Amino acid sequence: MTPDPISAQIVDYANRADPYPLYAELRKTPVRREDDGTYLVSTYHEVRSLANDPRLSNDTSNRPPGYARTGQPAQETGLPPSFIFTDPPVHDRLRDTINRPFGPPHSPRFLDGLRAELATVVGGLLDAFEGKDQVDIVEDFSYPLPVTAICRVLGVPREDEPRFHGWADALASSLDPAAGGGDDAQEAAQRARQDLGGYLADLIETKRRHPGPGILSALAHDMTPADLEATAVLLLVAGHETTVNAITNTTLILLRHPDVLERLRKEPGLAVPLVEEVLRYEPPVQFIPFTTALADIDVAGTTIPKGSPVWLMLAAANRDPARFHDPDRFDPDRKDNEHLGFYTGIHYCFGAPLARIELHAAVPELFRRVKFSGLVEDPPPYRANAVLRGPRHLPVAIEGLVA
Repeated sequence: MTPDPISAQIVDYANRADPYPLYAELRKTPVRREDDGTYLVSTYHEVRSLANDPRLSNDTSNRPPGYARTGQPAQETGLPPSFIFTDPPVHDRLRDTINRPFGPPHSPRFLDGLRAELATVVGGLLDAFEGKDQVDIVEDFSYPLPVTAICRVLGVPREDEPRFHGWADALASSLDPAAGGGDDAQEAAQRARQDLGGYLADLIETKRRHPGPGILSALAHDMTPADLEATAVLLLVAGHETTVNAITNTTLILLRHPDVLERLRKEPGLAVPLVEEVLRYEPPVQFIPFTTALADIDVAGTTIPKGSPVWLMLAAANRDPARFHDPDRFDPDRKDNEHLGFYTGIHYCFGAPLARIELHAAVPELFRRVKFSGLVEDPPPYRANAVLRGPRHLPVAIEGLVA
């Protein structure tokens, strides 16, 4: 029997708990061509080079007919592509506009002003652990915190979360090559984008007439309604999906490394380098599967032909021994940790500053206050999604709380 292509093994749920042996195999051929013409790039310097190469496009409409267009917004929704699925100059115009109310230089204190509010949210979530001997870190902590944060940033009512939860799941699933090319998944994503876009269109119109807190109000007169709706869909989904994974992965790693956990309790300042090592060691976005070569590109002795789909394997690059010493070891003291956990180049994660604030608020307090007994399941059940990889649930046994 002919073995499955390595790309098929990567998206196979059987390998979700530990894809890193597959990534190690990939790095033996830094630029690997699969039978369908897709190129997988897995070593650090090559991934970083291509991510900064203008000949590599994020606009999946550039793919030739017959190739899956993962993440391509459906025409039926009436919305333009989100800015991560565009190239310059459209990308730069949209991203620059969105950044004005979000961060420096126009709004340097916007995110910093969220710290106290997020600390209060973290405290409330942990207070709810009182009297329990088991909690699900995902459902009880790492999901509600980033959802609350992104709702606050956008100006979306937090009580509407049950409405958009299912839509966000469907859109996130459409990024996974295992499902993204299927008709059912694409139809579900189309409906979700249309429904979520409709919900946000009504909210944006309300913000236009009656401005309030959040960047939707700030942008209501700076962007076309369609562009703002598409942007809001992206930020609402991406603004919490990846951070849920990052907080959950951090918890799982620390419970597997009790020596580091004890250090964190004694040295709260360790949280900053620890978070960066988590982003290298277990990045919440494992790979970028939707780029396309706009021209022939020579990389690592291989020519990627014009029109070829390209997967940039961030998680594989983050464990490249040619870039990181002893890369399969979790080391919060690691120096020169220029990881690709938030990608790189013009598509560097827009929400990275917010994600870091959330992680720095959540991680030290979680491990300061909660007396953990251990993991209930190891490995825990993972999400189906190979791209946005993280535990679906993380049940842990606890002994109580510290005040």
